[in-house]
Amino acid sequence: QVQLVESGGGLVQAGGSLRLSCVFSGNISSIAAMGWYRQVPGKQRDFVAAINSSGHKMYADSVKGRATISRDNAKNTVYLQMNSLKHEDTAVYYCGADRSGLALDYGMDYWGKGTLVTVST
Repeated sequence: QVQLVESGGGLVQAGGSLRLSCVFSGNISSIAAMGWYRQVPGKQRDFVAAINSSGHKMYADSVKGRATISRDNAKNTVYLQMNSLKHEDTAVYYCGADRSGLALDYGMDYWGKGTLVTVST
């Protein structure tokens, strides 16, 4: 099992920035990739960004150029830096961990409880 705890959400004005953090623990050796998804109430959970153990990164088109995913293996932490935030970025952001490292934009094996990001206009 892998445990994930997100932090860093909050209220931010449109055009602003924030950094989300996700600390992971447990069976870390089983993790091949980490990522971020987001979900608006009543809608499906959407892929945002992912990074695998080789450092390869991928992003959703909606955040390309505005988001940066990174990881600090020494701290067992993955980050999501979001800039030029828009109202439509408002969502609950979930950190995920995946054992296979494949199809990262289709889902992950483990999830945190999420952190709410609200972007005001």
